[in-house]
Parts: sequence; C-alpha cells; structure tokens
Amino acid sequence: MPTWLTAVSLSLVLALACGVWIAVDVVRRPPRMGVMAVVWPVTALFGSVAALWFYRRHGRAGVDDESTMAVSVGKGALHCGAGCTLGDVVAETTAFLVPSVLVPFGYPGLLPDRMFAVWGLDFVAAFAIGIAFQYFAIVPMRDLSPGRGLLAALKADALSLTAWQVGMYGMMALLVFGVLQPLLGARPEASSPVFWCAMQLAMLAGFATAYPMNWWLVRRGVKERM
Repeated sequence: MPTWLTAVSLSLVLALACGVWIAVDVVRRPPRMGVMAVVWPVTALFGSVAALWFYRRHGRAGVDDESTMAVSVGKGALHCGAGCTLGDVVAETTAFLVPSVLVPFGYPGLLPDRMFAVWGLDFVAAFAIGIAFQYFAIVPMRDLSPGRGLLAALKADALSLTAWQVGMYGMMALLVFGVLQPLLGARPEASSPVFWCAMQLAMLAGFATAYPMNWWLVRRGVKERM
C-alpha cells in the first residue's frame, strides 16, 4: 500500500481516541439503558468526531435532551449499527486468522470470491450481536419475559440490521472492487489499517441505509423511540 493511503488510516487513531473518551465517560456517567454503555464507544469507532459530538449532545447521561424524531431515529440506527460493527469486526478478524471458517459459507468451492463468503460470516455474527443488543434494550423498556423479549428483538431489529448490512456491503464492494483493487492492483486484508479505514466508510454507508428503515419501524411502533 502506498504511504499516502496508509496515512489516511490515521483516521482510525482519531476514532479510537474518541471511543476511549466515550468509554471512560460512560463509566463515570452510566446511561439509563445499560447496553448503551457499549453502543456509544463502538459507534465512535466509525463515527469518530461526529459520534463524539452526537453522544455529548444527545446521549450523555445527565444531558437535558428532548429528542426529536430525527434524533431518536438516529439513536436507534446507531444502536443497531453498534451490533453490526462488533459482528463485522469479529467476523473479519476470525476469517483472516482462521480461513477454514469460510468453508460453510461456500469458499473455497461454491463462491468465486472469498469476500462474498466473509460477508456471509459477517451477517451471521452481526445478526447475533445486533439482536442481543436489541434484546437488552427492549426487554427493560417493555418489561417482557425472555421469550417475548427475543421475539420482539427479532421483529424490531431484523430489517434494520439487514438494511445496515446492505449499505455496508455496497460501500465495501465499491471501495474494494471499484477503487482500491484497480488503483493499487491489490486488495487490503484485515491485517491492514487501510482495510479498516475502508470499513469506517462502509459503516457510515450502513447508517445511511438503516436510517430510513429505522424511521419506518419507529413510526409503525415496531421499535421504541430512544
């Protein structure tokens, strides 16, 4: 990778610094909804300074925030996106370290490109973590039993999570196949900071595609306002 492209990856350092700041702050100021203590720092890993601003303005415990519909939907989308982000990080890292995990997803063999198999693993991991995040948000809000809580979490987050992943996959495909590979003659791996810098942009695209879906879900009463 050329030096100038690696330098762009310094955005990862800034994002990590924002995530650490938020992580320290949520320990000092625990949020009303416990799962958000994980959501906010994870959001900063791709949202960076913008995520830090949004947290300080609308998510920090003790802030007098009368959330508008737009802000509530944004929180809901980020809540979903944090689960997707953790799932993708786990899946991408596992696929890099243990390539054999991709065999059940069709590579090598069924699929022509390793990246598509990784996306399958990404979706499974993101779905599992995302639903868990939604479960721990919705059960206390509605005082549900475990079974009804799991069903409600699936109903509330399945479409939102899928919409996020579609945006993430689309942007990642554009960056890898349309920019990095033709420009450099190489594809960045999960061991490269350039890969994770591209993933930051892909997660922002995921937020863009998940936002309207979350708006619809909140308007229909499927998801709670946050």
